[in-house]
Amino acid sequence: MNVIDCQKVNKGYRRTNALEDITFQLTDQKITGLIGRNGAGKTTLLKILAGLTKHKSGEVNVFGKNPYNNLLVSANSILVDDQMTFPDSLTLEEILRSAPAFYKKWDTQLAVRLFQYFKLDSKQQHSKLSKGSRATFNMIFGLSTHCELTMFDEPTNGMDEAVRTDFYRALLKDYIAHPRSILISSHHLSEIEHLLEDILLIHKGKVVLHADLDEVKEYAVAIQGPVADVEKWTAGEEVLHSKRVDEQKQYAVFKKNSKLERARLEGANIQMLTASEVCMYMTSESKGGIDDVFK
Repeated sequence: MNVIDCQKVNKGYRRTNALEDITFQLTDQKITGLIGRNGAGKTTLLKILAGLTKHKSGEVNVFGKNPYNNLLVSANSILVDDQMTFPDSLTLEEILRSAPAFYKKWDTQLAVRLFQYFKLDSKQQHSKLSKGSRATFNMIFGLSTHCELTMFDEPTNGMDEAVRTDFYRALLKDYIAHPRSILISSHHLSEIEHLLEDILLIHKGKVVLHADLDEVKEYAVAIQGPVADVEKWTAGEEVLHSKRVDEQKQYAVFKKNSKLERARLEGANIQMLTASEVCMYMTSESKGGIDDVFK
C-alpha cells in the first residue's frame, strides 16, 4: 500500500518554483530520508503532505486522500518542525495530558519517560523554551503520537550532539516497537544514514534519486590515479565530481558501471562511497571542490 503517492506535483512562490514535477511513492512502515541541500524544497513538500499547504498542480495522495484540509490525514499524520506551536495557556505537562484527545494512538508512557529523561520543566510554556529544548519537546510529542505517517523536518536543529544521538536512538527503538511510516528531512545525511531504509533525494525542487540505502551506496564510485589514466577511465561517463589531488593525480566520481572492473585491472585506486557522499556529489553545483576557488 502506498502511504504517499505524488504525481507531477508542482508548487511555486511568485517567480520561484519550489517543486517541479515531483513524482514518487512511499509504501508503509519504512523510515525514509528526505535528503537535499538548503532550499531544495524539502519543507514545502512536507507541508503539502501534511495538508498545511496546497500544491499548484499535479496529484498528491496521503492514505489515498488529498491531504489539504483533510481530517483523515490530519488525524493520522503529524509534521514535526520548528514552526510547531502550542497554546501559551497550557504548560508542557498540560500539553502532553491533552494530546490523547487528538491522537488515538498516543503513548502516554513513552511521552512521560522521554520528558523525564530529557529533564524538561513541566511547568514551562512551549513558547518560552530555548531552541534546543523546544526541538526536544517537539520530538517527544511527535514520537508519542505514533501516527501512521510521522514526518520530521530538520528535527535536530538546536539540539546539542548528545541530545541528537539520544533522539536518533529513541526514534529507532520506538519504530522497531511500533512500525509506521516515518519521513525525516535533513541536509545532514551522514547523521541519520544508519536509521534509513530508503532515500528520497531532491535538488532544486526535483526528485534526483529515490532508492533504498544499498542502491544509493552502489550508485556511484570514486577513482583516483594518474591524471591521464583517470581521464581515460572516465571518458564518455557521467562524472559527478572531479578534482586534482596534486600535479600528477586526479580524483573523480562517476556512475558505477562495467568500467569499474577494467579500471581495477589497470591499477586504479577504487574507493567506495557512503550514501551521504553520493548525495553530496549528485547535488553539487560544480564538478570541482572548494580548492578550485583558490586557484
